[in-house]
Amino acid sequence: MDTALNKKILIVDDEEDILELVAYNLEQNGFQVEKAATGEAGLKAARSENPGLIILDLMLPGINGLDICRLLKSDPDTKNIPIVMLTAKGEESDVVRGLELGADDYVTKPFSPKVLVARIKSVLRRNNAAEEADSDKLQHHDIIMNLGKRQVTVSGKTIELTFSEYEILHYLLRRPGWVFTRNEIVDRVHGDNYPVTDRSVDVQIVGLRKKLGSAGRYIQTVRGVGYRLVE
Repeated sequence: MDTALNKKILIVDDEEDILELVAYNLEQNGFQVEKAATGEAGLKAARSENPGLIILDLMLPGINGLDICRLLKSDPDTKNIPIVMLTAKGEESDVVRGLELGADDYVTKPFSPKVLVARIKSVLRRNNAAEEADSDKLQHHDIIMNLGKRQVTVSGKTIELTFSEYEILHYLLRRPGWVFTRNEIVDRVHGDNYPVTDRSVDVQIVGLRKKLGSAGRYIQTVRGVGYRLVE
């Protein structure tokens, strides 16, 4: 979902006046609005309409807002849709529970429509920035390389790599299945004509495999040629 382009907002609230007030202010700011007055209708709309953001009341007939939040955030198809809780329940425990379930922000009733719209725009900007950052990643099974942070994780655990190890892994991750010669790897890591032997590349690969743990098996030696990343 590209929230920079997705201007559709789903409002889930059982109070008609709140629905109309929020819808009017969002439409005045260029958003497209979908409305739902029950938890079940909201859940269905969230799954079918692919909104850019959901404004979700906690006190709803049928399925309550916290349960909707939990269901949406546990579903791969909807987990990335940002949620702003809109509720009269301002107790700290309710806010914390909603945020722990994955909600992105909250606004308590009574509220200023201008403040609500500003908070929505802020959440969309944050979410879009996060998605752009995520696009700056390479992944192969449980190996994830965050290029912006120069960070590598395996099964969610950060591993520390030397400059050369990182560059070798980056090279392999860019083209899974491709076979790279040792000279190509040396040129990638150090630039053309760097005085290094095939043996030094092999030593780097050994160290890289060790740090990757069980994921090191994805780096395959192609006898007499070099290395590649395999499935």
